[in-house]
Amino acid sequence: MLFDFLLKAYLSAVLIINLGANLPLFRTKKEAFEWLMSSKKTIDVRKGNPHRGEVAVYLSGRKVLRMRIIKRETGRLGEVVRTDNYMLVIPSAMVIDDALAYLRALYDGYDGDFTAYYIVPLES
Repeated sequence: MLFDFLLKAYLSAVLIINLGANLPLFRTKKEAFEWLMSSKKTIDVRKGNPHRGEVAVYLSGRKVLRMRIIKRETGRLGEVVRTDNYMLVIPSAMVIDDALAYLRALYDGYDGDFTAYYIVPLES
């Protein structure tokens, strides 16, 4: 846990120094990283308040992906994941309840606000 915090702090500092920008840094599971790479996932839901920055950096193992943030929404899980967008959050979900169950399992025990980051490939 401490190692993850220190790694994230170090990588954030490197990004700020090298790019002169505040870039949100998100660790991502392999499945979600593949969805992001293939543009099947265009909304990334994270617990907590929104991070500043125009470009999100996703890490999965040694793989790095940068995506442009075009919009943010904050609210309870059921407010940011809706019937009109759940498949863009969790592409494998067949119904909204599947997407909500996936996220609840991922953020087990968290009962606060979530932020939905609407993202597009960086070159767009």
